[in-house]
Parts: sequence; C-alpha cells; structure tokens
Amino acid sequence: MWIYIARRLAQSIIVILGVTVLAFLTLHLAGDPTYLYVSERASEEEITDARQRLGFDRPLGEQYLRYIGGLLQGDFGTSLRARKPAIDLVLERLPATLELTFFALILSLTLAIPIGIISAMRRGTAVDGGVMLLAMLGQSIPGFWLGLMLVLFVGLQLRFLPISGHVPFLQPLLDGDINTALTNLPQTIRHLILPGITVGVFSLSRNARLVRSSMLEVLSLDYIQTARSKGLPERAVVLRHALRNALIPIVTLVGLEFGFLLSGVVIAETIFSWPGVGRLVFNAINQRDIPLVQTAVVLFSFMFVGLNLIVDLIYAQLDPRIRLN
Repeated sequence: MWIYIARRLAQSIIVILGVTVLAFLTLHLAGDPTYLYVSERASEEEITDARQRLGFDRPLGEQYLRYIGGLLQGDFGTSLRARKPAIDLVLERLPATLELTFFALILSLTLAIPIGIISAMRRGTAVDGGVMLLAMLGQSIPGFWLGLMLVLFVGLQLRFLPISGHVPFLQPLLDGDINTALTNLPQTIRHLILPGITVGVFSLSRNARLVRSSMLEVLSLDYIQTARSKGLPERAVVLRHALRNALIPIVTLVGLEFGFLLSGVVIAETIFSWPGVGRLVFNAINQRDIPLVQTAVVLFSFMFVGLNLIVDLIYAQLDPRIRLN
C-alpha cells in the first residue's frame, strides 16, 4: 500500500510541476511580458528599467525558478489591474465558486445514482428508454443555452427563482459564524438552484448512464445470481450486494468530476452574475490580467490534483486489485 501511495504522490508532483510550467509560459506567449506592467506611454528607458526590476531580462530557466520559489512562499504575483496580491483576490471569490461546484456535484450524484439504478432494473422498458433519452439530451444541451433558457423562463417569466445575486454560506462558516451561515442557508440554496442546474446537468446525465452500465455489469455476475437463488428480496440484492461494487467507478470519477465542474462554472457565473473565481478569471482574461489568470489556474490545479490523489487512495482501499497491480 505504501508503495502505491508513494507512486501516486510522485505522479501528482510531476503533474503539478507540469501545470506550473504551462502557467509560467502563459506570461510569455504574447512576447515580452514587461509591456503588461508599464504604461502605453512609457519610454524605452522606463521599459528597460522595468524589465530589469521585474527580472524579465534574465534567462527563462532562472525566471521559472524564481516563479517556483515565489509559489512555495505563497507569492503568486500581483494583479495588474487591482494592484493587489492575486492569491488574495482568488481566495476572496473561492468560497462562492466552491458553493456552486459542490452544489452541482451533490445534485448530480444524488439524482444520477437512483436514476441509473432504476434504469438498470427496468432494462429494455419504456422507463429505461426514456431515462436514456433524457440523459442523451442532457449531454447534448450547451451549458450557456440552458442557463439562458432558465433565466428567461424560470427567472423572468415565472419569477420562481432568483437569476442573480449571492447569499454567502461557506464564508461565514469558515469565519466561525455558524449562526449566520445557517440563517443564510435557505436563501443560498434558492440562489444556487438555477446556476447549479446549468453546471450540473451534463454531469448528471453522464453519471446516470455510468451508474446504469455499471449496475448492469454487476447484476450479471455469479454472486448476484447466488444471492437471488437464496431467496433474498430484489431490493436487498440490489442495495446490499450490487450497489457497493457498482459505485466503485463513480468514486474514482468524483475527482475528475470536480475538476470538470470547476471549469464549467465560468459560464454559469457569467450568466447568473455569480461572484466566483470563474467570473473573476473571465474578466481578467478580457483585461489581460495574466498574473491573476495564472494564480487561478495554478490554485485550481492544486485542488484538482489533491482531490484526485485522495480519490485514488480511497479507490485503492475499496478495490485492492488497484494497488496490487
């Protein structure tokens, strides 16, 4: 087991280093990054002075080592527009993004598992066909179009749910103000529903199909037939014997799903004016605030790799064949 953990840690470190290289190179894609830090009216002498002061006149390898050194010390650079540490700006918006991401993930999993099970148990029936049709539609609908339709019909015409705004839950919780967090929770959920559906519907559809196929595979195994031959109720066979093994692929998918949902919040946050990191990055790209974009990419990558490492370890615990191989 320890050999498996060491190997996965080494692989994670390699991935993180690769991400930092790509993030570092984005600053140099458009040419000399010095021009991002100086005024358009700056003279050649001022540009040369800024280039030397910022270290952009040094070899690229040396610049990268300085960049890594800054990351290890918590220095992710300074936002070109806000003139504040980029990491502070990202961390201010991170709780709102995590609320949306986890809501979409919970929505996806809590609906996909029973839907997939029911579809597998009714294989070949009209219920199964209808579920799979809806799943295909869910995977085919563009997120931006779904978000706009939800705003138009649910928000503007029916006026059933809010289409903008944010009532914080996670930030008060992190600050230790539990009473405020619990008071805000109902309104937080109301504001989360429409953007959460926009982000999570694709994952819901994909996970439902995955649960169905996994359940069908497990239900055909010999030990399930043995359990049925003993006279166990079908509900006990499904829930006690089949479901645990059928959900193993879902466990390892959660880490990938989290990263996928993080990338999808950019659209939802823009449509619903959600004050998260996705909207911050979208604005930073438009303003060419490269250090802020770098910081968000690196931080999300760290979170993604760390979560996948945890999921892999849980998966290896559930299925010993993984670590033995």
